[in-house]
Amino acid sequence: MRSAGQFVSRRSVIWGAGTAIGAALLPLSPAAQPGAVRVIRARTGTANLRGEGAGPTPVRGFEGTVPGPALRVKRGEELRVRLENELVTDMTVHWHGVRVPNAMDGVAGLTQGAVAAGDTFDYRFTPPDAGTYWYYAPSRFIEDRALYGLLVVDEVERIDVDRDVALILDAWALGADGRIGASGTPHFTANGQPALDIPVHANERLRLRLLNAARDRLLTVRIDRHVATVVAIDGQPAEPFPARDSRVVLPPGNRIDLFIDATLAPDSIAPIFVGLDDREAPLVRLVYGSAPPARARARTEVKPLPENPLPQRMNFAAAIKLEVALEDSRHRPAPGTFGRPLFTTAARQSVMIGFKNTTSQAHVVHLHGHSARLLDALDDGWKPYWLDTILAPPQRTTRIAFVADNRGKWLIESQVLRGEPGIRTWFEVT
Repeated sequence: MRSAGQFVSRRSVIWGAGTAIGAALLPLSPAAQPGAVRVIRARTGTANLRGEGAGPTPVRGFEGTVPGPALRVKRGEELRVRLENELVTDMTVHWHGVRVPNAMDGVAGLTQGAVAAGDTFDYRFTPPDAGTYWYYAPSRFIEDRALYGLLVVDEVERIDVDRDVALILDAWALGADGRIGASGTPHFTANGQPALDIPVHANERLRLRLLNAARDRLLTVRIDRHVATVVAIDGQPAEPFPARDSRVVLPPGNRIDLFIDATLAPDSIAPIFVGLDDREAPLVRLVYGSAPPARARARTEVKPLPENPLPQRMNFAAAIKLEVALEDSRHRPAPGTFGRPLFTTAARQSVMIGFKNTTSQAHVVHLHGHSARLLDALDDGWKPYWLDTILAPPQRTTRIAFVADNRGKWLIESQVLRGEPGIRTWFEVT
């Protein structure tokens, strides 16, 4: 389905091996040395979102392109990143999904002051959880859409895969001149390119990290002729389960890790389809080499990823229970302001929040500084995975539960799918 985007015939080749994301796919900084500072520069540049033959798109991005540098650190090791703001506007960096110290969360006016043009700011934290995360400059301006990049926090243990590949997916509205706008022809990209090939060998196991970086578009991903097993959602390990029809749904900001066993014959090609609404396009391909299979037979067992240190229990009887109406104007303060906190609590308090959506449009809610369980509709049972990015469908109440164990002032914000920004409220953990 070519109508969803302009796809060029030239395909870029990407490689990933062992427990590293392929350098040609997303260039990763070297393993951090003690005390090493990684620098990301926010500046203007260009990106070939429509392919090289169609002309470049002006962007404001980290290192002047999109996505920005992929950052990598091992769980339990300190990450130090210096933001250098070479733009003409103020900015911060938010580490989406990472349970950072509050002063590192990157919410201007709530957790830190904005980084002025020409200034720098050092982000310094030790990620407590392994997983797939991302960073970006919080902004409501279209011009800042490209200010994002990937953050991978590796497990301490070795993970039994042959290749580890990340796909940052986006759906851009581009004008005839290639500029980013609020409306225009939708163009899919993977890692900032309109088409990608992932080389594999028969009987290898691939870890595929998926991120939907689109601001307000829900995307689907379908892997042709392969079993896709979900092993992590929003960075947190999940009990492995096969994706139905090898298809997963990614709301904006959501991440899903898949294990895929390359079970086709050498020289095979299998497309990976990215969908928007009821249309999909073959954005990426798994391209098998001619070499003999990597092993006599493909793996058959999928073991869970190592657990992260998240709460094992919640006290619902003593929980704070709230309902937040997503159309309530009290939760939509003027830009640059935040109003009164939704609640204040001591650390380690269980919290249950229902997001009531009486509108005709879905919202995506992002919970800062914490991971939450999605509660069942009819009782207090929960789904067997954690989320920090929650889809709230229209005409229903979506409930979550979490333990407020990260001290500080934490934002809860939403985005209307195909619409304007939604709520922006906050809570404090003392």
